[in-house]
Amino acid sequence: MAAGYLEILRARHAARLLTGTLVGRLPNATAAIAIVLFVRAEGGTYSLAGVLAAVYGVANAVGQPVLGRLVDLCGQPRVQLPAALASAAAMAVFAFAGTGSLPVAYAAVAAAGLFTPPLEGGLRALWPSVLGAEERVHTAYAMDAVAQEVMFTVGPLLVTLCVSLWSAQAALLVVNVVGVLGALSVVVSAPSRAWRSAPREAHWLGALRSSGLLALLGAFLFVGIALGSITVASVPYADGHGGDAVYGWMMAALGLGALLGGSVYGARRWAGEPARRLRVLVALLAVCYLPLMLMPGALAMALLTVLAGVFLAPAIACAFVLVDRHAPRGTVTEAFSWLVTTFTVGASVGTGVAGPVVEAGGALWGFAVPGAAGGVSLLVLAVTGRVLAAPGGGAVVAAGSENDPNRAVEPRFSSGDRA
Repeated sequence: MAAGYLEILRARHAARLLTGTLVGRLPNATAAIAIVLFVRAEGGTYSLAGVLAAVYGVANAVGQPVLGRLVDLCGQPRVQLPAALASAAAMAVFAFAGTGSLPVAYAAVAAAGLFTPPLEGGLRALWPSVLGAEERVHTAYAMDAVAQEVMFTVGPLLVTLCVSLWSAQAALLVVNVVGVLGALSVVVSAPSRAWRSAPREAHWLGALRSSGLLALLGAFLFVGIALGSITVASVPYADGHGGDAVYGWMMAALGLGALLGGSVYGARRWAGEPARRLRVLVALLAVCYLPLMLMPGALAMALLTVLAGVFLAPAIACAFVLVDRHAPRGTVTEAFSWLVTTFTVGASVGTGVAGPVVEAGGALWGFAVPGAAGGVSLLVLAVTGRVLAAPGGGAVVAAGSENDPNRAVEPRFSSGDRA
């Protein structure tokens, strides 16, 4: 397993790009907890903290595909670094202005989310040029998914450490300065400066004109709903089995499961059609959510939560392959950004749905939501199986791909205009 990942990291620029992207995404990974801690330090209510965190999340979901399209049109350095600087500057305004003026606070947080650079999609667009062979790119996708779990686990710990050593204001500033440095490390690298998107056909829908991509986004909306609902359903369970410590262990166990599953998945090369493999992975993901409804003791529940996370990272890594295959020519960064946005929106919907369910039926019915959402995701994949299996979504195609190692054919449109 380690040998496969070491082979990827030994490739020129690979370790730098992965590390820079993870560091650059630190502000996004820690935004919710950093905003909540800062608002509380300012004497604000939990309601205000939650609303501000939600504003950041919504703005981020809107900004990612928009900035992703700009990256495809203008290149990475011209978009990623200015966006990182704008996002950090907006968060600095929030840190210094505080919550004394709510319009300023809302505007600053919204701008910070809107201008968060699409580093995640940008990295996946770079892997083919850095690694070359298709098998190595697929391994890098799996390693990427695993690294995200590490970052989302370590990031909040770094924020709380910074708060304890200095202040919540300092945490906001430090995290965003570090994020700018990460983005800078990526955009000054040779692969990022040299990368150019393939020529694209002018179309207002951009990446969303691909039926295969739309099918994939529909499925992963429900995967996001499943994940978001677990975070809510775990709260009443933890209240009855040990409190906040149990909740923390459950969330860590979910990440550990994804980390283990992604590590094993990326350690081998998979033959066969990725669309069929994704259906199997999502089916296993949905099945592994169901034992959570047993709600045993805290230790056994933590183990079941590990199991619930095992197939998450493999499913995401397999989805990356399909996004790369179905993204219309010249829209790869935008397409990956849409997957990020859809998953984020799904998680937000999941938290919103699980709340009333938990209030009406308790933790038991709350844990039924992820299993049901996983089942709907599988149904979407089953119904759209032919679309996902077809090259370029089954459209009239032209040879050539912006990510040449995949040799994927792309949709041809009749306008002849270039974006």
